[in-house]
Amino acid sequence: MSGSLRLVLNFLSIILISNIIMAQQSPYQDFEEREIKSLSQMQVEGYLEGRGMGLALAAELNNYPGPKHVLELSDSLYIIAGQKKQIEAIFNAMHEEAVELGKLIIAKEKELDQSFVSGEITDNSLASLLTEISDLKGKLRFAHLRAHLKTAEILDSAQVKKYGQLRGYLRHHMHHHRPHQKHP
Repeated sequence: MSGSLRLVLNFLSIILISNIIMAQQSPYQDFEEREIKSLSQMQVEGYLEGRGMGLALAAELNNYPGPKHVLELSDSLYIIAGQKKQIEAIFNAMHEEAVELGKLIIAKEKELDQSFVSGEITDNSLASLLTEISDLKGKLRFAHLRAHLKTAEILDSAQVKKYGQLRGYLRHHMHHHRPHQKHP
């Protein structure tokens, strides 16, 4: 066997062995450094800042605009002063509730994590913590979805259509009429 061929085979063997070793490593190996193992830093920040984090996509992508984005696009949507005041109130109430619920979710996730760290987790405590976390997450999603629902009630059909266009959602479903929607 020539020296060049031997060198290539050795190189390929090293790559193959490296790939096998890397495949055996867990995709979670970097998570052990997290303060709360089940939450990324981005999730923690999202909860603390009351961000939507995709919780209202069922509304957002089905003609129920979000208050934050409506306010950001208010000039392009021709939002009048009365509408703006109502939408600001909806956003502020939702945001305040979302931040409070986010803090509680983080606290419960931390409690869950610490229960495993301490070894004091039981079937009952696990079930209880998971129920509490699920309830809080449900309330958080409800707060975001309710804000979309309330915002849509304030807008007319032209504003909703324009919102969809500005957000890049204009698809075949965007023309559907919602019974509660105002007309220009």
